[in-house]
Amino acid sequence: MLSSSIPERACCSSLTCSGIFSSRAASEKSLATTFPSSAAPSNGRILVRGEAGHDFIPELYPVPGEPVIDKPGKGAFWATDLHAILQNRGIKQLIVTGVTTEVCVNTTVREANDRGYDCLVLSDCVGSYFPEFHDMGLKMIKAQGGIFGWVSDSAKVLAALNGGCS
Repeated sequence: MLSSSIPERACCSSLTCSGIFSSRAASEKSLATTFPSSAAPSNGRILVRGEAGHDFIPELYPVPGEPVIDKPGKGAFWATDLHAILQNRGIKQLIVTGVTTEVCVNTTVREANDRGYDCLVLSDCVGSYFPEFHDMGLKMIKAQGGIFGWVSDSAKVLAALNGGCS
């Protein structure tokens, strides 16, 4: 999921990481990308529409009219209309989540950075099969003061969103 804004709400204190992004329906500056689910087959066909594992988890299923980007490779920009869609919507800052930290997330962040986007990766909203790859993937993104992007967590994003909540 890539998004530049989270819709305004009365209070976001009950949101979890997936709740942050499932609330995107009210924002016209949001979109979704497909990614492998836990039902992914072992035959390597995880990035093919219609195959098992090429779908959204129920909590993040796109709402009607929300753009969906079929990501045929490791990065969300290669061979997709993502850059054009983001430009047309005036989006310049991205919140990046997904799997795997060291492959798809890292590739997407680097592609976005090359195109001039500012990226924030939420460390508890990305994952890997290997904890050490996850940790190193995040370190690469935020190296040298944010060479490719910045890393935070969903609690900090929620706290920022809840600035006026009691």
